[in-house]
Amino acid sequence: MFRLSRSGPMLLVAAVVLTTTACPRRQQPPTPQPTVNQDSIDAANAARARQDSIDAAERARQAAADAAARARQDSIDAAARRLAEARNTLTAMIYFEYDQSEITEQSRASLDAKLPLLNANTGLRMRVTGHTDNRGSDEYNIALGQRRAETVKRYLVQRGIDASRIETVSRGEEQPVAQGDDESAWSQNRRAEFEITAGGDNIVLPGA
Repeated sequence: MFRLSRSGPMLLVAAVVLTTTACPRRQQPPTPQPTVNQDSIDAANAARARQDSIDAAERARQAAADAAARARQDSIDAAARRLAEARNTLTAMIYFEYDQSEITEQSRASLDAKLPLLNANTGLRMRVTGHTDNRGSDEYNIALGQRRAETVKRYLVQRGIDASRIETVSRGEEQPVAQGDDESAWSQNRRAEFEITAGGDNIVLPGA
């Protein structure tokens, strides 16, 4: 009776061992690794490289086109500025002292600046209009304005400009540019104005 009681636990342990040995734990199958296709990777990289090269070439082409367009526009703008400056030089007014028709030093510089443009544009013709301030009679001021215009014409003709290219007229005190009865207004009205009457559409710059 006693021996059976002691052998019971041993039999139970043996049974457990046999059961464990007979039923091993099932192993999970390994996760399959994707197959790497190196040819496909190389082809994709080559395609990206080609596209990058195409994109870079297009950016360079567009940058060059933009730079050329800016250069052309800059050239056009510069030419337009030069033509505007030439026109302003030709039409710049000169001024006279009170009751005088002589060319002042300042006015001489302005007239001299017109000479290269007149020489470069032989088809260009101008009208010189003499003006006065409002002091003196109408008749006197008309005559004074005419003397001023004729003095300007003579100055240009003496320096090689054909007399037939320059017309003169006087407006006396009829067309003031400044209103008032003080020296500030009078000094602005004692003037000769210049108007291009022919050949002004295609002005040639000296040396062009």
